[in-house]
Amino acid sequence: MHARAGTPATESDLIDVEALVRAYYEQTPDAAVPEQRVAFGTSGHRGSSFSTSFNEHHILAITQAIVEYRTAQGITGPLFIGSDTHALSAPAQTTALDVLVGNGVRVLVDEFDDYVPTPALSHAILSWNNDPARRAEGEADGIVITPSHNPPQDGGFKYNPPHGGPADSDATGWIANRANELIAGGLREVKQAEPSAVETYDFRTAYVADLANIIDIEAIKRSGIKIGADPLGGASVNYWAAIRDTYGLDLTVVNERVDPAWSFMTLDWDGKIRMDPSSPSAMASVLEHGSSFDILTGNDADADRHGIVTPDGGLMNPNHYLAVAIEYLFAHRPEWRADAAIGKTLVSSSMIDRVAAALDRRLWEVPVGFKWFVSGLVDGSVGFGGEESAGASFLRFDGTVWTTDKDGILLCLLASEIRAVTGRSPSELYADLVERFGDPAYERKDAAATPAQKAALGKLTGDAISATELAGQPITAKLSHAPGNDAAIGGVKVETADAWFAARPSGTEDVYKIYAESFKGAEHLAQVQEEAKRVVDAALGG
Repeated sequence: MHARAGTPATESDLIDVEALVRAYYEQTPDAAVPEQRVAFGTSGHRGSSFSTSFNEHHILAITQAIVEYRTAQGITGPLFIGSDTHALSAPAQTTALDVLVGNGVRVLVDEFDDYVPTPALSHAILSWNNDPARRAEGEADGIVITPSHNPPQDGGFKYNPPHGGPADSDATGWIANRANELIAGGLREVKQAEPSAVETYDFRTAYVADLANIIDIEAIKRSGIKIGADPLGGASVNYWAAIRDTYGLDLTVVNERVDPAWSFMTLDWDGKIRMDPSSPSAMASVLEHGSSFDILTGNDADADRHGIVTPDGGLMNPNHYLAVAIEYLFAHRPEWRADAAIGKTLVSSSMIDRVAAALDRRLWEVPVGFKWFVSGLVDGSVGFGGEESAGASFLRFDGTVWTTDKDGILLCLLASEIRAVTGRSPSELYADLVERFGDPAYERKDAAATPAQKAALGKLTGDAISATELAGQPITAKLSHAPGNDAAIGGVKVETADAWFAARPSGTEDVYKIYAESFKGAEHLAQVQEEAKRVVDAALGG
């Protein structure tokens, strides 16, 4: 933990926004340098113009590659595009529009030149494609420009195909490879034109007006509860005001500032400015308002993550809130399919497993990445999909799809619905779960690893683990593929009756991540973590 974690940012912590944007246009990536090539992770291509990993050349190439990809896939409808409040997002959108218009793509930008949250863009794609008259004009897809909760100097660029969620690895792999070819070729095949004939779409009104079909807004209004919402300087700022005004809620936007340097933030655990609504350090200034509201919430820069603060419990652990949300939703959404499953990533808490068993619902456990929930949300076979990193979405009242990308605004509103309907806070309801199922201790740690070790870990199978016990308990499972869909997890997960750990290589640092949980307390968790490192290192030959 950094010595200044949770304290206000000072002048020395802030980026030079003008220099960052200038570098976006001036720096030229070298296709022979791995760190300067286009690379799509679980949420698109990310980087910074300061490190020549996110600049105009990258966006020109990626956008041209997306155009060629959608053409090859027969996608002929409009492309929705939106961006968040990061300094590199607006320049990247301008660059992308030049290429899209140059290629004759029909593009829809925000009607009010507003920021566009990730869930609003997913909602727009699905609304178009689920309308037979609009779909007859061709399927829609989209681009959202955001590095999510990451620091102010970062940029991000993500493609969402017609299903509305994150593109799968087949699509992103093709797009990245083609983009790198275009950069290596001097961008000679990139087509550009002045974006003078771009159409508009009212993302905000369409999204806000539809919320009554997924959240019990009337119950919230009748209860009279006081709600606070902090956009953390992100794209949801005008959405929260619109929600308040549209539905007449007692809702206060506690911070309406938008500043690409994020000078109003408190520093995260590592001393960096990071807009993570699940981090107590990043949310320190928000937590000061906790006693003033029945429910207080936070979102990250593109509003795909949520943070829930209650007067009795403070900032909730994301795993705790997911468990509460799941139990509440499956008891209060009678029109959902009787066989609708509960979706979780395999590094999310096993408290969810116990809640699912009590509800007699199928648990659908998938690898890390929200893209794995897309198909189940689209056809209604998955009622809820959630990640331990405070990202989730769920179905409408009638059991049909809402978004296929994470929706932090939705999960924040759900906390208010839970409080209004049950008369109790989500943290009080989590205490009930602990009484029934036990009190798990959960933590993620990093362990040093060479690039070769990371590559080996990504291909490791359960059979390579020779251990038969973990922290005094027999090992019951050694997984290299997720139980829900048999997809490779890019690492391993080892389980016992009361504990588990999962190990996955970092995509950006020379470490691997150890996620671990124990229902036998913090001391047992520490033992699990210690043995997990030994088990993994032995399997890697370290």
